[in-house]
Amino acid sequence: MTFPFVRMRRMRKDDFSRRLMRENQLSVDDLIYPMFVIEGENQRETVASMPGIERVSLDQLLVEAAELVALGIPAIALFPVVSSEKKSLEAEEAYNSDGLAQRAVRALKEAFPYLGVITDVALDPFTTHGQDGVIDGSGYVLNDITTDILVKQALSHAEAGADVVAPSDMMDGRIGAIREALESQGYINTRIMAYSAKYASAYYGPFRDAVGSSSNLGKGNKFTYQMDPANSDEAIREVLLDIEEGADMVMVKPGMPYLDIVRRVKTELAVPTFAYQVSGEYAMQVAAFQHGWLDKNSVMIESLLAFKRAGADGVLTYFAKDAARLLLAK
Repeated sequence: MTFPFVRMRRMRKDDFSRRLMRENQLSVDDLIYPMFVIEGENQRETVASMPGIERVSLDQLLVEAAELVALGIPAIALFPVVSSEKKSLEAEEAYNSDGLAQRAVRALKEAFPYLGVITDVALDPFTTHGQDGVIDGSGYVLNDITTDILVKQALSHAEAGADVVAPSDMMDGRIGAIREALESQGYINTRIMAYSAKYASAYYGPFRDAVGSSSNLGKGNKFTYQMDPANSDEAIREVLLDIEEGADMVMVKPGMPYLDIVRRVKTELAVPTFAYQVSGEYAMQVAAFQHGWLDKNSVMIESLLAFKRAGADGVLTYFAKDAARLLLAK
């Protein structure tokens, strides 16, 4: 049939029919809140390039976590900010059992046992050069030595009580090595969220400012291990390899500029798929909100709904708290 027997606008006329035919829904259950943790007590530091986002000490982390629990947000993702004296060429602090991330995990699980705790498994916050692994004399990141350290880091997080370890480094074979280590040490229910399709993106700048790796990285780049933004088929190979090695869920990062990758992963592989609405995406939107160029609430929800439409099962987003408040008020 064709017009006028088919009028597509009929179902758009009233709110009830728009709701009945809505194909995708966004809920609080879809949100994961990333947080930056620092040493000290009663400390909150603003992140200049991410208005509204703070680095917080452990006591303040618990204050934030209480709010997440009250809002019904299912999980928090932790990113430690370590001082320069704790950084080294081989990132020994990454697997310190009394390190900042490990203490944060223990504090969260003791206070809020049902809040999911996701930890970042990567070495860039802990290296003097800002790369995600051990480097050789030319600055090239060495894959297998780095993987050995990542395994130690993941085990230290699991021992502290992390529900999910999230390797975001993009070393080859690290998912299998971490899964084998978790199994052999009895952490059979520790989930792995693999950053399987993490691109060498220009959208990460504010995040690197937040964790203090930007100055260490300097003019360096991560092209030899993170993915080329021009590639799509390669992402499917990466995801498939990580699933075969034992990942429980996979991550596409960045988010909105890579929604085509989210859709391909979900459609072609049908695995639990997550996306990270990264710091650059957040910063651009907030700048537009502050200038009055865009409406915060409507754009925030629309951007998050785009992830669901593309096939994401959940989204790491700095808007999680604001979005949850809005969704719960409906």
